[in-house]
Amino acid sequence: MTESFLSDAIDARNIARAGPALLPALQVRYERTPLQRLLADHSVAALIGFGAAAPAHDADPRYLHLPLEPIEADAPYEVWRIRGPVRCAEADGVRWSGDDDYTIGVLEIDEARHGGVAGAACHAYRVLGAWIAGSTTPHILRIWNYLDAINDGDGDGERYREFCRGRAEGMRGTFAHGFPAATAIGVRDGRRVLRMYWIAARVCGTALENPRQVSAWRYPRRYGPSAPTFARAMRAPTVSPQLFVSGTAAIVGHASHHLGDFAAQLDETLTNFASLLDVAGLPAGLQYGTGCLLKVYVRRPQDGGRAATLLAQRLPPGTPLLLLHGDICRRELLIEIDGIQSA
Repeated sequence: MTESFLSDAIDARNIARAGPALLPALQVRYERTPLQRLLADHSVAALIGFGAAAPAHDADPRYLHLPLEPIEADAPYEVWRIRGPVRCAEADGVRWSGDDDYTIGVLEIDEARHGGVAGAACHAYRVLGAWIAGSTTPHILRIWNYLDAINDGDGDGERYREFCRGRAEGMRGTFAHGFPAATAIGVRDGRRVLRMYWIAARVCGTALENPRQVSAWRYPRRYGPSAPTFARAMRAPTVSPQLFVSGTAAIVGHASHHLGDFAAQLDETLTNFASLLDVAGLPAGLQYGTGCLLKVYVRRPQDGGRAATLLAQRLPPGTPLLLLHGDICRRELLIEIDGIQSA
């Protein structure tokens, strides 16, 4: 069991006394402020728009548009703020913004230029490794991966398994001391573009695993030639508690559970999420609520309204949710949740 999450919960007024290794927690919210007003805010390090209703704005490196359609008519922006001042740049295909403590980076890779999704993933993670080597914030805390038609193909030819194979090859040697938290979700835009964004810090975090699940990187061969390479969660090196939880679904051990039963899969997913909060040492009174930001990916459109209803019943009032139509890494999984828990 990891030492208590709350052992790092030192009041921000004591940041200097706590030592240079501890960072301020990132601020992340869902907001419906107009895009141009958000981009005019110099504390905004990154913002993400979702679905066809979001602007396809490409003039500012801080903005990323993801073709994940919201379950509601439109979606708020996902907005990341830092203490700043925010610096932005683009080099070698990487768009990044940040300050001395954090960097948020973005890569968008055309699969056709690299022979398919495996080649695109390999290239993307090699670029990420080169970026890490030259960065003053070299410690990756969290990665999101989005690719079209994630479940197309059969057996080892499935696109998700191909992605995992390319990712493992591309990151070879980069994460020798442990993998970051991560998510991989399928979009449905018909464009074969691998989109990645990540959070990197000046100080390394602490990777956590879920005792209810086999570590993804130890999955048996039946799930593909290369096991998924990510940690179940990452505890940030912050003054106040902050935990990045990877994409979590109804998997116990290494097997999918509750086939065809959406409500049972949702409950199992929340049980896994809560297990990670417990491993981090976060008391029940500080779990979920307004300090927890959740992204909920729902495979079947008909389950969207039901997901909203069930989550409203099972989570404390005020827990920020973003519900999106997205495909999960295994065909039988109907829902996945990732999130950020802050104190």
